[in-house]
Amino acid sequence: MQALLSYDDAPPISAPLRYYLTAPLFAMLAGVLMLYAGPELFESRWTPAALAFTHLLAVGFMLQAMLGSLQQLLPVVVGANLARPLQVAAWVHVAVTIGALFLAAAFLLEAPLLFGAAVVLLGAGVTLFVAAAARALRGMAASNPTLVGLKAGIFGLSVTVVLGLALAVAIGWSLDWPLAQLTDLHLGWGFMAWNGIVLAAVALVVVPMFQITPEYPAWFGRRFVSVALGGVLLWTLADLAGWSWAVLPLAGATLACGAVFCGVTFNVLQRSKRAKHDATHHFWNLSMSSGLLACAVWLTAQVLPAVGGWPRWPLLFGALLLFGGFVSVTIGMLYKIVPFLVWLHLQSRSARRVAAPNMKKVLPQVRIDRQLRSHLASCALLLLSVFWPVCFVYPAGVALIVSNGWLLRNLLHATAVYRNHLITIESAQAKSNPE
Repeated sequence: MQALLSYDDAPPISAPLRYYLTAPLFAMLAGVLMLYAGPELFESRWTPAALAFTHLLAVGFMLQAMLGSLQQLLPVVVGANLARPLQVAAWVHVAVTIGALFLAAAFLLEAPLLFGAAVVLLGAGVTLFVAAAARALRGMAASNPTLVGLKAGIFGLSVTVVLGLALAVAIGWSLDWPLAQLTDLHLGWGFMAWNGIVLAAVALVVVPMFQITPEYPAWFGRRFVSVALGGVLLWTLADLAGWSWAVLPLAGATLACGAVFCGVTFNVLQRSKRAKHDATHHFWNLSMSSGLLACAVWLTAQVLPAVGGWPRWPLLFGALLLFGGFVSVTIGMLYKIVPFLVWLHLQSRSARRVAAPNMKKVLPQVRIDRQLRSHLASCALLLLSVFWPVCFVYPAGVALIVSNGWLLRNLLHATAVYRNHLITIESAQAKSNPE
C-alpha cells in the first residue's frame, strides 16, 4: 500500500493544519463544560449538558480532525485531488467550527434559533466537503481497500449528518418525531459507517507505515467495508420498517464488525518490528482496548437486565467508544501525521545547505509522552465520573482541559518548527541566488 502514496499531490500544509489546531480547543471546551455542569452531566444521556458534551467531542474534535485528514489522504493515498483545496478547507473549516459552537450552545440553552444556525452552517460545511470529495473521486475505480473505505466513509458521513440535522430540527422546534429511534440510527451511522469505516481504511495504510507492522490480513481489506456498511444498512432498514425481531441481532452484528476491527488491529500492533514502542503505539492500543470494552458493555446491557436497566450504561458505552476509542486514536495519528507533514513540506522546499528536520526533531518524543500520561488520566477520570460523578467530574474536567491544552501546545510547537525552518530555507535560498 505504501508504494501507492503520491506525496507530490499533497495539498498545502495549511489545509489540514487548520483543522488539527482547532480540534483540541473543542476538547478543552468539553472540559470547561464538565466544570460548569458538574454531576448533572452524568444523570443520563439525554441531559442538555451530556448532549452538548458529546457533540463538542464528536463534531468539534472528531469531525475537525477527520476532515483535515481526509483533505490530506484523498490526494496522497488514492490520487483524488480536491479542486482548490485551500478554498475548500477555509470555507469548510469556518462553517464546521462555528456550526459546532452553535450546536453545543443550542443544546445547553434549548434555543431554536441556535439549532437553526447550527443546521445551516454544519449542513453547508459538510455538503461542500462531500461535494468536493465526490468530484475528486468521480470515475475512480475501486482499485484498493483504502479507496473503497474512503468512498464508503464519505457516504456514511453524509447519512450521519442528515440524521443529525433532522434531530436538531426536531429538538429545536419540538416536532413529534421518533427522537430515540433517530438518535440510535445517528449514532450507529456515525460510529460505524463514518468514523469506523474511515478509521479502518486509514489504518490499512498508517499502521504498517508508522508502526512498522505487517500488513493487515487480506480478507480484512477485502471484506470489512462491505460487511460493516451492509450491516448498518440492514439494521437501519429493519429499524425503520418496525421489524423488532431483526433490529437487535443486526445491531449486534454491526457492533461485532467494530470488535473485529479492534481485535485485528490489536493483533497487528503486537507484531510491530519496532525495538521500543513509542507513545503513538500506546494510543492505538488504548483505542482498540477501549473499543473492545465498549462492545462488551453493549453486549452485557443486552443480556443482563440489571445492566440494561442502569440509566448510565449508555454513558459508559459512549465514554469508552467516543473518548477512549476514537479520540485516543485520533491523537495518536496526529502525532504521526503532523510531524510527517512538516517534514514532507520542508523537504520539498529545502535548500542545498539546509536539510529538513527529521520527525523526531519536529515533535520530540518527551513532549508526546507527557501528553499521553495526561490523556490516560483524563480517560480514567472520565470513566470514574460515570460511576461516581460527584467525586470525579471536576477532576475529570480539569484533566480534559490540561490534556488537550498539552496536545494543542505540542501541535503549535510542530507548527513553529515548520515556520522557523521555512524562514531558514528561504534565507539560504536568497543568499545562494542574489539578484
